[in-house]
Amino acid sequence: MATYQTDPALDERAATPTEEEVFTRLQQGKDEIMSQLRRRIVGQEDVIELVLIALFAGGHCLLTGVPGLAKTLLIKTLGEILDLSYKRIQFTPDLMPADITGIEVIEEDRTTGRRQTKFVRGPIFANIVLADEINRTPPKTQAALLEAMQEHQVTAGGELLRLPEPFFVLATQNPIELEGTYPLPEAQLDRFMFNIVIDYLTADDELAVALSTTSKEAEPLKTVLAGSSILQFHQLIKQVYVPENVARFAVDLVRSSRPADPSAPDFVRSWITWGAGLRAIQYLLLGAKVRAVFRGRYNVAVEDIRALAYPVLRHRILTNFYAESEQVTVEHIIDRLLKNVREPVSN
Repeated sequence: MATYQTDPALDERAATPTEEEVFTRLQQGKDEIMSQLRRRIVGQEDVIELVLIALFAGGHCLLTGVPGLAKTLLIKTLGEILDLSYKRIQFTPDLMPADITGIEVIEEDRTTGRRQTKFVRGPIFANIVLADEINRTPPKTQAALLEAMQEHQVTAGGELLRLPEPFFVLATQNPIELEGTYPLPEAQLDRFMFNIVIDYLTADDELAVALSTTSKEAEPLKTVLAGSSILQFHQLIKQVYVPENVARFAVDLVRSSRPADPSAPDFVRSWITWGAGLRAIQYLLLGAKVRAVFRGRYNVAVEDIRALAYPVLRHRILTNFYAESEQVTVEHIIDRLLKNVREPVSN
């Protein structure tokens, strides 16, 4: 009986999903994650969507809100839903960089009596890392996250150790209890794709939370996505088309936030010390691509840029004394920037 050998290259191509398949899987994955999250999280639809946009774009998130708004619960639940490794780091004033990245220890071989060093990996070596109350630790320890968030690697003992992919940092901070906290430096803030502000729930949502959490135990959640699928989403998102006029709007919006730029309006020069940098443009476009796909579009619109302007810019604009004395918030400045910057006409 004749035997036939298959071409490995043909098998690999057959196993590789097409862009349309990955596109459909991304939309389905988003819907499945949202469905599972709603079993634990009541309300906060906009917050959940922003977290998922950052996840599928390959960015990191900073969640800002007062205690009791389910910031930690949201991240912990996301870790349960995704087939990814999850670690939580509770940031405290006595936390050391080695507590995050890992430490070298001396081990003795019982048979030979020889001693050798071994690197014990810290909690940063996970797919999803929850940095809880990140502003409660000194800048020295905060800096341990810089290389990990930007380069997806850790330097230990003179060696570069790669972090598992995908790598996603979700940090929380409390904006009202400032005693014993250390404000995040600008370089650290700029590594976060979004700064998501979580507000109080509506009265009906608070009633639903109160009843559900005091009457029954939470049901186990279903795992819906693996790390390999998320990495495919990262590649697909980069291929989403951005019209030149939309990209120009993102560039003009960010550049107008810089006091030294000729296009900056007078209120920017009066109220802002430092504007947003290049990463703001990159994250606006990446996030807008994911948002467009979530809505069934394979091209980015200006409305996507406008919708993401607040979470992308609010932690990248530094106001001055005059803005504080006149009680001008960063949100107010972003609102005026969106009204001031004209949308370029497409060719």
